[in-house]
Amino acid sequence: QVQLVESGGGLVQAGGSLRLSCAASGRTFSRYAMGWFRQAPGKEREFVAAISWSGASTYYADSVKGRFTVSRDNAKTTVYLQMNSLKPEDTAVYYCAADLRGAIAASTSAGWGDYWGQGTQVTVSS
Repeated sequence: QVQLVESGGGLVQAGGSLRLSCAASGRTFSRYAMGWFRQAPGKEREFVAAISWSGASTYYADSVKGRFTVSRDNAKTTVYLQMNSLKPEDTAVYYCAADLRGAIAASTSAGWGDYWGQGTQVTVSS
């Protein structure tokens, strides 16, 4: 069992930055690939970024590539999402998820994510 708690969301102007954190409970955190997803009002949840259990491999949606960076600290059982050059279209609730399957599957598998956090709101004003 893994429990995930996101934090770091808020209101920011376009062009600004935020860093989201996802704190995980459980001693098996380092076994899990971690992913970030987001859901805007009236839209389906979409993949944002994922990182392998070791942190050696990362994957990004085309819409955030070059602006967002995912990282993890297994000693702190925390995964991060650094978001730079934010745009109004980045406004959404951001969720982190954990899965024993590989990180690359996060972007291709609709069922990816054994465990989910409660989400944190990110609002980017124009």
